[in-house]
Amino acid sequence: MSSKPPHEYSEGSIRVLKGLEPVKQRPGMYTRTDNPLHVIQEVLDNAADESLGGFGKKIKVVVHVDGSVTIEDDGRGIPFGMHPEEKAPVIELVFTRLHAGGKFDKGKGGAYSFSGGLHGVGVSVTNALAKRLEATSYREGSVARLVFEAGDVTEALEIRKAGEGDRKSGTTVRVWPDAKYFESAVLPMAELTHLLRSKAVLMPGVSVSLLVEKTKESQTWLFKGGLRDYLMQTLNGEPVIPLFDGEGFADAGNDNFAEGEGAAWCVAFTEDGQPVRESYVNLIPTSAGGTHESGLRDGLFTAVKGFIELHSLLPKGVKLMPEDVFARASYVLSTKVLDPQFQGQIKERLNSRDAVRLVSSFVRPALELWLNQHVDYGKKLAELAIKAAQTRQKAGLKVEKRKSSGVAVLPGKLTDCESRDIAYNEVFLVEGDSAGGSAKMGRDKEHQAVLPLRGKVLNTWEVDRDRLFANTEIHDISVAIGVDPHGPSDTPDLGGLRYGKVCILSDADVDGSHIQVLLLTLFFRHFPKLIETGHVFVARPPLFRVDAPARGKKPASKAYALDEGELTAILDKLRKEGVREGAWTISRFKGLGEMNAEQLWDTTLNPDTRRLLPVALGDIDFSATEALITKLMGKGEAAARRELMELHGDSVEIDV
Repeated sequence: MSSKPPHEYSEGSIRVLKGLEPVKQRPGMYTRTDNPLHVIQEVLDNAADESLGGFGKKIKVVVHVDGSVTIEDDGRGIPFGMHPEEKAPVIELVFTRLHAGGKFDKGKGGAYSFSGGLHGVGVSVTNALAKRLEATSYREGSVARLVFEAGDVTEALEIRKAGEGDRKSGTTVRVWPDAKYFESAVLPMAELTHLLRSKAVLMPGVSVSLLVEKTKESQTWLFKGGLRDYLMQTLNGEPVIPLFDGEGFADAGNDNFAEGEGAAWCVAFTEDGQPVRESYVNLIPTSAGGTHESGLRDGLFTAVKGFIELHSLLPKGVKLMPEDVFARASYVLSTKVLDPQFQGQIKERLNSRDAVRLVSSFVRPALELWLNQHVDYGKKLAELAIKAAQTRQKAGLKVEKRKSSGVAVLPGKLTDCESRDIAYNEVFLVEGDSAGGSAKMGRDKEHQAVLPLRGKVLNTWEVDRDRLFANTEIHDISVAIGVDPHGPSDTPDLGGLRYGKVCILSDADVDGSHIQVLLLTLFFRHFPKLIETGHVFVARPPLFRVDAPARGKKPASKAYALDEGELTAILDKLRKEGVREGAWTISRFKGLGEMNAEQLWDTTLNPDTRRLLPVALGDIDFSATEALITKLMGKGEAAARRELMELHGDSVEIDV
C-alpha cells in the first residue's frame, strides 16, 4: 500500500484563503499587533474622513469598562442598501470584504475625493480581529443595525424607522478587540488621546471628545486656530523667530496637481529642546514621515539658501545642506493628496513621489516672501543654519585627520564625491559601465560616489579572507569603502570608512537580483560589521515606465512605478485626468543602462524620491542563517538546494 510522500506538492497543496481569513492568519501584515489602537484608528479614520469631506462636525469616542470602544460620528452614515453587483447590503461588505470601500472612487463626484483610506481593508481588519462588532448607521430617516462575531454576521441587518431619540445621520461602531491577536489587549490611553487631539487640530471647527467609563474622565477638543495653536502648546524650547505658517492648495487651473491637493503647515525654529515633528496625509498620522516631509524640507532649504545667497551671508568655505536648515525645525504638516501611496498597510510613511513637488511648490514661495518681508528674522534663521553647517563640517574634518595616514590608492573606476562628510556621503555599487555612466552624470556630485562593477561579482561564501583581494572587483570595493574584510567576531577599524551609505544598485531583472545576492553574500560573510552598524543599503530602481500622451494643457509625460501596485495607481490617475484607456505606453525596464542620467536621478538616486532599503540582521540566529546561506551559495550543496526548492518552490515569484 503506497503512502503519500511527506513533501508531495500537488493541486491539493494550494489553499485559497477566503473572506477575512488572510487577516486572521497574518494580522501583522494588516495592522500593528502590539496593542489594538490601530484597529480602533481604522474606524476613527472613517469618521474623520466624513468631517474632512464637510459632512460631520462631531466625533465621540467612549472606552467602556469591558474593554470595548465606541466611535460615533454625525456624518452621512454607511449606506445599507443592496450593492448592485455583489447582491449584499453595502454595510455588510464594508465590514466583511477586503478591498471593498468608498474610497477607491476618487474622480469628480466620488464619495471621498480626499481620504486616508486607499487599500479598502481598514474596518474589515478591525472586524476580523474583534470578538464582536456592532455597527449602526443612521441615514435617510432609517436606522440600520448589524452585529458581527469573529468577522462573521451573527445578527442580520435590521432596518427600522428613526425614532425621536435617534440621530438624523451618522455611524456608531462598537468594537470588542480580540486579545489573542495582540501582545497586549490594553489600549494605550496616552496615544489614543494624542491621536484624538491631533484630529481636532487638523479639522478646525470639528469637536472631538473622549469618555473613559472606568475613571469617568472626559475630554473635548475643539481648535479654532488649527496648527499654530497646537504647535505653540507642544513646542519644546523658545522659538528663535516667530512661527511660520501657511497653506496652499491647487485650483482647477493647476497643470501639475489635482484640484484641492496641497498642504497646510506651521514651522518653528528653536535653538534647544527636542524638535516636535508631526505630519499627516488626509488626516492619517504618518509617524515615519515620507515624501510630504521631504517636500517641506526641500521648500524650507531652497528658500533659506536663496535668502542667504541674496544677502551674501555665507562665510567662505561653508557649504549649506538641507539638514542644516531642518535640524532645529519643529513642525506640524497636514497634506492633502488625491491618491496617497503608503508604505505598508498601517500607513506610517507616505511614498507618493509627487508629494515632494506638491508640498515644496507651496512652501518655498511662501517662505521666500515671508523672509523678504521680515529680513531681520531671515538673518537670525540664516545664522542658525550656518552655525549647524559649521559644526557639521568640523566634525567631518576630525574624521578626515584620523584616517588620512597611509590611505590606499583609490581604484581608478571610482568616481568619488567632493564632500568628506561621512554622515551624508554614499557610494553606489553599480552593475555595468553603461548604468555607471548614467549614474555618474545623474548623481549629486557633492555627496554621491559611483563604483561600476564589471560582470557578476565572485561568489565569496567559500573564499578565504586572504584570497579575496585576488579578485579585482572585491579589492576595489574594499579600498573604495575604506574598510578591510573581517569576520563576525572581529572588531575591525571603521575609522577609515569613507561613506555613511554603501548602496547596491542593480537592474530590476533576474540578473540584477543575482548580483544583489552576490554582493549581500560578500557583505554578510566578509564585512558583517558594516551591516550591523547600518551602513549597507539596497536601492530599488523602477520596474515600469508609463509614457502618457499630451492632455489639455499638460504636455506628454513619463512616470515610473516600482511595482504593479504603483503602476495601477499611475494608470488610475491618468484615467481621472481624462486620458483615453490604452492611450499610454507601458514599458518594463530590464536594465539601468536604458535610463538617462535625469531619469536615474529622479527614480533611484534622489534622496527625496528614491526607495533605499536598509539591510539589517534583525534578531536572526547567526548560525542558522549561516547554514541556510551555505545551502544557497555553497559549491557542493546542489542536493540541499534542490530539496529547498522542492519545499519552498511555490512561494517564489518567477520573472519570465
